[in-house]
Amino acid sequence: MAGYVVGRLLALVPVLFGLSLIVFLIMALIPGDPAQALLGSYATPENVARINRDLGLDRSLPVQYLTWLGNVLTGDFGQSFSLNRPVLDEVSERFSATLILAGVALVLASVLGLLAGIVSAVRQYGLADKLVTFAVLIGISLPSFWLGLLLILLFAVRWRLLPVSGMYAIYGGGGLLDLLWHLVLPAVTLAIVAAGVIARLTRSAMLEVLRQDFIRTARAKGLSERRIVFRHALKAAMVAVIPVIGIQAGFVLGGAVYIETVFQWPGIGRMLVDAIGTRDILLVQGGVLVVAASYVLFNLLADVLQRLLDPRIAA
Repeated sequence: MAGYVVGRLLALVPVLFGLSLIVFLIMALIPGDPAQALLGSYATPENVARINRDLGLDRSLPVQYLTWLGNVLTGDFGQSFSLNRPVLDEVSERFSATLILAGVALVLASVLGLLAGIVSAVRQYGLADKLVTFAVLIGISLPSFWLGLLLILLFAVRWRLLPVSGMYAIYGGGGLLDLLWHLVLPAVTLAIVAAGVIARLTRSAMLEVLRQDFIRTARAKGLSERRIVFRHALKAAMVAVIPVIGIQAGFVLGGAVYIETVFQWPGIGRMLVDAIGTRDILLVQGGVLVVAASYVLFNLLADVLQRLLDPRIAA
């Protein structure tokens, strides 16, 4: 197991290298001058040239990238020129907010998806199965940003039940309850699509397990249906479901870019959108690397859990 984990971590290195190179080239191709975006109305030719020289933007693209890469290898992600603060500090602060949102959304998606998939499998071809299948189809078909706007319109604008944006109330906010209150809409929006995918895979895995011989043997022994479903069938089905949850963890992190923009959540997704608008290359590079590394680590954790549940995979 240790060798497997080390191998996966080593494989992360070329992935991050290639991703950083792609992002750097894409940012370089975006029209406009970062110095002009930073200076605004003060963007005289002399000031633009001075800012480009100070930021190293007057060098060739290969030199810029290799300089950045060398600094990253020493733990220096550079200075955000649009925010005038270290990139690592900004990314760490924003990523903590994203982890809160993505973590709650993933827990909601996992619980709802597992319950829906179990009910659908146990009541196959029944009314509950049809209702769950219809709800899952609708859930995975709706664009998350459109769903977020719809929920804002209903629960925040029309019914005034939940806050429309932000992480805390502007006046008198703070504390766990205020955070949870602001989490409801963005977390539910982010969880719906992932819950639909998990529900579909859970249903398929449960149906396959429920047809196996050891389930028939358990029924022949007189075990209750609840015990058979949750203690035997679900445990076996989780071997196939856990990797899907790991993949959905990455989807939730990626989807945070849209959801944080819609709900003005102060996370890394919103930071990336703002950084792209100002062409803050160092901030974009740092944010993308953190998100990519987190995605790979989530999938690694899911694979390790899968191997622990089914030792045959590690054989």
